[in-house]
Amino acid sequence: MNLINKILIVVIAIIAIYAVFLIYSDLNLVKDHFGKFKIEFLPQILGLVVLGWFVLFYRWILLLKKSDIDIPKLSNFYILMSGLALSIVPGKVGELIKSQLLKTKYNIPRTKTAPIIIVEQLNNLLGIITVSCVGLGIMGLFNIKFFDISNYVIISATIVLATILIIVNSKKIFRKIFLKISKFRFISKYELSVDSSYDILKNSLSGKFMISSIALSSLFWIIEGLIVYSVLLAFNIETLVFMTTITTYTSSILLGFISFLPMGIGVTEGTLTGFLSLQGIEISLAATIVVFIRIFTRWLGVGIGFIFLKMAGGFSSNNEKIE
Repeated sequence: MNLINKILIVVIAIIAIYAVFLIYSDLNLVKDHFGKFKIEFLPQILGLVVLGWFVLFYRWILLLKKSDIDIPKLSNFYILMSGLALSIVPGKVGELIKSQLLKTKYNIPRTKTAPIIIVEQLNNLLGIITVSCVGLGIMGLFNIKFFDISNYVIISATIVLATILIIVNSKKIFRKIFLKISKFRFISKYELSVDSSYDILKNSLSGKFMISSIALSSLFWIIEGLIVYSVLLAFNIETLVFMTTITTYTSSILLGFISFLPMGIGVTEGTLTGFLSLQGIEISLAATIVVFIRIFTRWLGVGIGFIFLKMAGGFSSNNEKIE
C-alpha cells in the first residue's frame, strides 16, 4: 500500500468520525449554526493561523542550525509545511517526512535530522504544558472556574515529560529504550544511530537553547489559544475568559496526544464540546464551534501542507521508501 492510499484511508476514517460526531449533535441544528459565524473575524483568525506557522518555522530554523544544518529559507519553509500534511499520522511520526525531504533534496543524513524532529515534538509538549500550568495558576489566583479534568491531564503529561527528560539525560537508559523503539517498521527505515540520536537530543534539550525553544513553543500555543478565543467570539460567545479557554483547549490537545489517534481525532473534539456544554452552550452549537476550531487550528494546516508537500517533491518516486 503506497503513501497516498494510506493517507486516503486515514482521511476517510476521520470524515466518518466527524459525521458521527455531528449527527449525534443534531445535524440539522449544526447546519443552522454554521451560518451564525461572523465573517468579519475571519481575517483575524487566518492572520493568527499564519503567525503560528511562522513561529514554528523560526523554531525549526533554530533547531536545524543547532545541528549545523543551513539550507535556503524558502525550501526550508516548504519542508516544514510538508510536515503538517502528515501530522494526521498517529503520534505525529508522519512529520518524519521532513527528514526524508532533507535527505532527498540536500543529502543530509536522516540519522542527523530525524532526532531533530523528535526534539521538535518534545518542545511542543514542553510548550503546551508550560502554557497550561501558567493558565491554571492564573485561574487559581483569581478564582476563575475551569474544567477540573485539566488538572489531572496536565499533571499526567508533566510526569510523562519528566520521564522522557530523565531518559534523555541517561545514555544507558536511552540506549535500551532506543533499541526497542527502533524495531518498529516505520522507525527502522530511518536507520538511526544510537550515539548520534542521543547527542542531538542532549544538545537540543539543554541550557539557554532549550529555554528559547520552550518560549517559542509556548508562544505557538498561546496563538492557538487566541484562535480558539476568536472563534468563540465569532459565534458571539463572550462568557468565557481567555485563560479558561486556552487551558481547556491545551488539556484537550494533550488528551488527544495521549490517545495516539491521528490528531487526537474524536478525543479532542469530545473534550472541547463537553467543556462548552458545561458552560451552558447548547450541544449542537458547541459541536459547531469545535468543528470551526479544528478547521482553523489543524485541518487548514493539513490541507496547505499537502500543497507544499507536492511542491517539495514529497510524492515523487524518490520518496517511496518513506511509505
